[in-house]
Parts: sequence; structure tokens; C-alpha cells
Amino acid sequence: MFFRSSVEADLDSLTSCTVTEPIRWADPERLTNNLASGEYRHDRIWVATDDDGRILARAVWWSFPGDPIPLALDCLYVDPGVSDRDALGADLLDAAHRVFTSNGMKELPGYHIFLPAGWRDDDAIVTAVGWRRAALARIGMTDELERLRYRWTPDAGVPEASTRLAFRAEPDDAVFLDLFERAAVGSLDAGTRKGIARTGAAEEARETLDSNLSMPGDRSMWRIAYLDGHVVGFAMPSANMGGPVVGYLGTLPQYRGQGLVDELLNEITRIHAADGAQQIIADTDVTNVPMARAFERNGYENFAVRLVLDAPA
Repeated sequence: MFFRSSVEADLDSLTSCTVTEPIRWADPERLTNNLASGEYRHDRIWVATDDDGRILARAVWWSFPGDPIPLALDCLYVDPGVSDRDALGADLLDAAHRVFTSNGMKELPGYHIFLPAGWRDDDAIVTAVGWRRAALARIGMTDELERLRYRWTPDAGVPEASTRLAFRAEPDDAVFLDLFERAAVGSLDAGTRKGIARTGAAEEARETLDSNLSMPGDRSMWRIAYLDGHVVGFAMPSANMGGPVVGYLGTLPQYRGQGLVDELLNEITRIHAADGAQQIIADTDVTNVPMARAFERNGYENFAVRLVLDAPA
């Protein structure tokens, strides 16, 4: 068995890898489009081939165009004829990770599996997730985070403007950097807690700012929320390559429990709606019950799940 990154000459072989399981994958259209946009790169698509050069496994990592490192494993394929699919998948990922880390990557990208809501009720989906979960576990990526995916459409209606909070644009990134660090205290977001445990609150805030600035959303849409002249939180509409997203919102610790999350979320919805958005996507951890309830109260429908398999902090 040979493990290597792909090259342009592999394109026909790469697109012949067909996933028939009920799980999102890098199908030929997605693969070619994302290679063209820069979200996929050949050095971030790895294959396992037999002695005849036939691809038996394929791993595809995703990032925003121009990012210096891959941000997420987007697709893991192993030929159904392979007797031990999770073992081959693990060996392929391990080979790629060794190169990624030798090139300076400090944190391995997690595997983001996009699934329908209620996926555990479908045995075929459970099986498809199962061998991939086992492959990640073999290389120590045993952390699991389930995130609920929500969607707003104009049919849900545009919320009224807040009568309690005033929202103002703020062009100074340093102001948001400070707010990220302050709002991280007591956060229910698993990613935020993990980042603080790994690098500390200040560095986690810096990484959060850099990540949001790298997104293709309009920076001028970011808002700071004021109550009686005091900063209480922030609302940051954004976008990814698929279109408008909620982005990021936060309430400062001393103002939590006052229902401000609804008004922050609604401001994001209003800004996107005024810009003509036909849908807005958002994720939150399944354990972040207050945020999930806020989405459900304010016109967002839970349509899918993002299962993230990652390495422990």
C-alpha cells in the first residue's frame, strides 16, 4: 500500500471514488469546484493506492482559499471492498498528519461530518459514521462534538428592531478582540472552552478574531450592543463560501440571564435580511441549550447536524 498526496494527473481517479453511503462527501462536482476555488488543494487530498495504482482510500481536507493550513477533514472514503476500512482510513490519515505536522501544523484539523437531523434513527447512516469514527479513534482523535445546524429563511419573517439595545458599528478590531476575551468567561461553547484550556483566553480571543476576519463576510456588518450606554455584547453577521451565516454573537458575563441573546441574534438576522439573504445558517453545540432555544424562538429551524471528531485538548 502506498500513501501520498494527490497531483493534477490524479483528477480522473479522484472523481471515480464514489461514496454510496448516505453521508455528505466530496462528490465529483464538489471536488472539481473546490479545487478550482482553492478550498481544496492537491497537497491536502491524500490517497492510498495498491500496487497497480488504484485508489483504495481518499481523504480530502478543506480550508478557505489562501489559508496556510487545512482547517477541516471534509471527506474520508475507503473502497467498500477493503476488509478493514477503518484500519486503512486510519493509516491514510496518519500518513497525511505526519506530513502536516512536519510542515509546522500544531493542531490537527477535526473531521466534520454533516448529517441530517435525527440521523441516529437511520441504520445506514449510523454504519457510515461508525467506521469513520473508528478510523479517527485509531489515531487518537476521540473527542466528539455534536453541533445542531439551524436555518432561517424569509418565510420565518424578519424580526422587529430591538427597543432595548442600541447597535453600533465598530471598525477597530482591537475592540472586538477585547470583547471576545471578556465574553469567553463562562462560555458554553465547547470550542471556546477547549481553546482557552489549550492556549489561554487571550490567545483564544486572537484566534477567534483572525478566524472571523478570514471569512468572506462583510466586516462592516459587525455590531456592538449597548444598553443604557454600556457595552453588553456584540453581534457579528458573516458569511462562508455557502452564503450568509450567523457568524458570532456574545453577551458579556455580567449581563447574561436578561434575554439579550434573542436581541443579538435578531439584529444579525435583520442585517442579513436587509442585505437580501434568502437563508442564514448557524451552528451551536447540542449542549448549549440556551443558544439552541434562542434559535428556535426566533425563526430558525434545526435542519441538520455537524458531528466533529477531534483530538483531545
